[in-house]
Amino acid sequence: MENKYDGNANVRNMAKIAVNGMNINYEKAGSGSSVALCMPGAMGSALTDFGAQLKSLACPELTLVAWDPPGYGQSRPPARQFPPTFFKDDALAAAELMKTLGYDRYHVLGWSDGGNSAVILAALRPQSVTKLVIWGANAYVGDKDQELYEALRDIDKWSARMKAPMIEMYGEEYFRSTWNAWIDGISAFKDIENGVCRKETREVRCPTLVVHGAKDAMVPPEHPEYFKQHIPDARLHVFPEGKHNLHMKYADEFNKLVRDFLAE
Repeated sequence: MENKYDGNANVRNMAKIAVNGMNINYEKAGSGSSVALCMPGAMGSALTDFGAQLKSLACPELTLVAWDPPGYGQSRPPARQFPPTFFKDDALAAAELMKTLGYDRYHVLGWSDGGNSAVILAALRPQSVTKLVIWGANAYVGDKDQELYEALRDIDKWSARMKAPMIEMYGEEYFRSTWNAWIDGISAFKDIENGVCRKETREVRCPTLVVHGAKDAMVPPEHPEYFKQHIPDARLHVFPEGKHNLHMKYADEFNKLVRDFLAE
């Protein structure tokens, strides 16, 4: 296990652990008895997606565990696959990770794809998930969503700022092929009655904070409204200027919002 310190002198541990026969990479920060699992978005990892939370949300009262799902980040091999169950597969792998690390009860913070899997995890493990925070998530795939995904398929049309971190982490060949596979995988949910997690959304029993950026170009506002209406104990908080990565650009405000919610 590698130890390092962030700017707040917060100890951060990066390690790998065997989960379901795979070596899963995770990063842990903070030392509190209250624990939260951070679930990243598509092609994301603990460090690319949750650096600002590991640095400033984790504290003596709150421990954060951020992971790289199988096939993402440093949790390779295996190569990433997108079967019809990939959101559920990530949810179950995350639950097994927390069990292996010795955590029986924990909060879950899920961004984008990680938010979808977080909803499923909360529904499948109500005895474990105590509070849920999701942003940039979607319970189904509609026509507008599919149009947005297709518009992002060709990474040659991305800005250098957007694709450089992914190419640095994965290499261009793996990133290009895996991203195309993700577009196909997420689009397939459009033809499924349950969508991504409609049924599981209604089965979440823990208090839930749904966060949305009003300028999110990836997630139309109907999705956070859907979660608010169908998760029994949910509230919605909108960042008027927030985009898809609002937890990065508005890290201080986001971290305070989450900290206050988890402390209630």
